[in-house]
Amino acid sequence: MKLKTYLLILAAALLGGATLSAQDYDVAINNGRVIDPETLFDDVANVGIKDGRIVTISKKPLKGAETVDATGHIVAPGFIDTHFHFQMPIGYSLGLRDGLTSSMDFEMGCAGSYVARWYEDRAGKTQANYGIAVSHEFARAMFIDGSDGDYLKDGPVAALETRKKTGWSVTRPTLEQGNAILEELDKGLQAGAVGVGSTVGYMREGVSSREMFEVQKVGARYGRPTGAHTRYTLGTDTTENNGAQELVANALALSAPAIVLHFNNDGWRLAHEMIIRLQEQGHNIWGEVYPYAAGSTTINASFLEPKSWIDGFGKRYEDTMLDPVTGEYYTLETYKSTVASEPTRPIVIFKQPEEDQVKWLTLKGVTMASDAVAATPYDAPWDYPMEKLGGTHPRTAGARGATIRLGRENNIPMMQLMSILSYNAAKHLGDTGLKFMQERGRIQTGMVADIVVFDPELFTDNSTYEKGAIPSTGMKAVIVNGQVVVRDDVQLPVFPGQPIRFEPEAKPRFEPISEESWNAEFSTGMPLPSGFTGAFPEKVEK
Repeated sequence: MKLKTYLLILAAALLGGATLSAQDYDVAINNGRVIDPETLFDDVANVGIKDGRIVTISKKPLKGAETVDATGHIVAPGFIDTHFHFQMPIGYSLGLRDGLTSSMDFEMGCAGSYVARWYEDRAGKTQANYGIAVSHEFARAMFIDGSDGDYLKDGPVAALETRKKTGWSVTRPTLEQGNAILEELDKGLQAGAVGVGSTVGYMREGVSSREMFEVQKVGARYGRPTGAHTRYTLGTDTTENNGAQELVANALALSAPAIVLHFNNDGWRLAHEMIIRLQEQGHNIWGEVYPYAAGSTTINASFLEPKSWIDGFGKRYEDTMLDPVTGEYYTLETYKSTVASEPTRPIVIFKQPEEDQVKWLTLKGVTMASDAVAATPYDAPWDYPMEKLGGTHPRTAGARGATIRLGRENNIPMMQLMSILSYNAAKHLGDTGLKFMQERGRIQTGMVADIVVFDPELFTDNSTYEKGAIPSTGMKAVIVNGQVVVRDDVQLPVFPGQPIRFEPEAKPRFEPISEESWNAEFSTGMPLPSGFTGAFPEKVEK
């Protein structure tokens, strides 16, 4: 054999071997600081991904069909958000730029009859993982206000239509309506919803204690959590915690999980102590925080009415209520005119001291959940120019970037930040039996490869109260189910998102509530007198 021919054969063999070696892994992440909050692993290592899963974590350099040089970067579980309202293509895009690989809405949710369709609409064409709770508010809107439109399939965005009426918020349902509401919740859980979402804080007088207990009982039959914007939020340091205590007491009585949504309001220290003590006793109760002193809602929220906001809380619209689109603060006059003309207009409300933002991020046993709200146009495609999006709260685009930035500026350990951004949500939801979450929120062999790779010195939020939809920057890579979706802050046209849900069930678990239970203000645990209807006379005969 001539030398030239031999060298050609040898080169071909070496090239083939190199190609084969490069295919050992679909994606290889090299030289990054790998952090796993469950095992507390924190070391420089290499991560190999194959068929959507982490198959090796090694000190040896790895080769893959695609490689990520993570030198000087954090390699951590993809971020998880249980309170993400912008469940639309452009919403997922904003989240991905912020490292969000899995999002759910555990507050507003989706109408029960539409949960199956909600998941079907996203199958095979979503870049991030997606999940939804079944909505207490929408069930009330359906059977009290008669809301019955195709918009209900859009989940949280549907509130912009249903909230144009107010019956869902202020009306006590009849027994027939009450059972219809509970059955609607059951339909969503039967279809695989991750739990029950309740905005009872927006309907504090319309929902009785009995109704809230029965709502949580529907979820308890499936072993699934109820997440609630608790009664009296916004409130005082007493009333806020009274609302949290209602949710938690119901959960304990029903042996059910519960999420105290965005408890970073007045009284948050007590709420956190209660949550931690319950966790130490083995209860699956947890809470959410986010790193902003301001919240966001629709302008017609009952707690923003003058009798509450001005007379009760002593606030002024001129100092606290911002229009994120115009950048202007409201006055009493513009508030009243906007409520009359556009009752579901989103606003930003300043409510807490800025110095508490960092304190919330240091709490144990909680999750960072953004409470992200939608920006217009709501139905924009995934690659819509973000600079053209309308105004919104900055948490929509930057909650995770803000968490890392504030952690960096205040020396919060990276392990703590990764716990509240990912693992804690996965752990609590996994403990409900949700297999999807048992395989995520961790950097371990065998786990699903939802991973973020970011520069701890550069990853940051760019969104502001004036421009709320500016994406975060500093992400080297965002990997969803083993596929790179964001590379060097550029989003790629791949759609590996998977549904976050329970397996649908063939039969409902719904059990109608009796007239006695619905109407009685209390129960002694003893048999009721013959003919007793649950109504109590105004005067008791002696």
